[in-house]
Amino acid sequence: MAYTSSSLHLHKHLLLPKTNPSSSYSRPPPPSFVAAAAKINGVNGHSSKKSPNGKAQINGDGKKGVNGSGRKKAAAQHINGNDRIHLSVSTGGAGGQDGFGLRVAFQGAPGAYSEFAAKTALPGCDTVPCRAFADALAAVDGGAVDRAILPVESTMEGTALRNYDLLLRHDLVVVQEINLFVHYCLLAMPGVRAAEVRRVISHPMALAHCGRALARLGVDREPVEDTAGAVEMLRSNRMLDTAAIASPRAADLYGLDVLAHGLQDESWNVTRFLLLSKPPSPVTLPMDADAKTSMVVAHRGGSMMVVLKVLSAFSSRNINLTKLEVINNNEGGGGGGGAAAGHPVMILDTSARGAPTLRAFPHVLYVDCEGASHDPRVLDAIKEIERFAVFVRVLGCYAADSNVYDLQ
Repeated sequence: MAYTSSSLHLHKHLLLPKTNPSSSYSRPPPPSFVAAAAKINGVNGHSSKKSPNGKAQINGDGKKGVNGSGRKKAAAQHINGNDRIHLSVSTGGAGGQDGFGLRVAFQGAPGAYSEFAAKTALPGCDTVPCRAFADALAAVDGGAVDRAILPVESTMEGTALRNYDLLLRHDLVVVQEINLFVHYCLLAMPGVRAAEVRRVISHPMALAHCGRALARLGVDREPVEDTAGAVEMLRSNRMLDTAAIASPRAADLYGLDVLAHGLQDESWNVTRFLLLSKPPSPVTLPMDADAKTSMVVAHRGGSMMVVLKVLSAFSSRNINLTKLEVINNNEGGGGGGGAAAGHPVMILDTSARGAPTLRAFPHVLYVDCEGASHDPRVLDAIKEIERFAVFVRVLGCYAADSNVYDLQ
């Protein structure tokens, strides 16, 4: 798709959650990774102590680190001498839902980050693996599952995932959000040492996120469909010269050893996920709830003028925006975005007479604002936008959750 994407993400809400007594949070130090002995126990800024029997770490020149049994050992220090600082761990359901009786579709194999995000958001839910994101959304459309979970943006990639475009093609509503700290580990078959690894497999994005660490290790890289799928491939084929990049939970699930923790180039690596359901939304929010409303605004020209009018509609009513992303199709120009060149954004018009109809738009704005969609101020803002925009669709209203959840 030959469109360019420019965004005004208010990452203050994603990276610097509002302070409240019930959730604690610490920002990690500069990037580095911890070798095999680093089973991380530090929480809320309290650093873990180095074990007396802790093994050597993988150092910056790629020399041999610890043996494969390090997954069970106590915490070690970073290679730069800084102790790892961790985010708080949530034991209850994000957004206050327990999820019992709900089936949630996710993309990837068991152990994928999307599955862990679903289990964190809805601890009692049953998760259903799907080969592709489109399959997960189709499962909700067809009634095979109750929810689908979709990663939509990250602090390292922005919205390069382009899953918003996929969401727009379905008659689904956003019912919950969750921010997950993505902690990458290097996993190998039991007994395999770091010095024996010649190749690393994982999702292309995970490989890209860990580029500097992999360069120091001096290994070949091979992309596969997803992180958990890489672990599954490693285990089923008993690959002794290969490691996978995945989560620490995947290591426990598949019985693999962790050769190194925190491989990501940037220590602050958060992905935002949305949980989707068939309309009407099964989640009802009181008027005074800390809520968020997501919508898409489509138009055919005068992009900057539309952006200014959208900003005015909210600012004049003292409504804060937590996301504003502008997508422009340049009709054969450069730019990224992930879709085929020259194709406009396709949006399912659920308000069309008769059956819902896919409509094409060259310019689209993704907007998240504070407040419930039934709040009179938000309603007035939407009505004002509808007067100058070609098309407006509310994607969902859900409880705002500024916490960042950790798998550790």
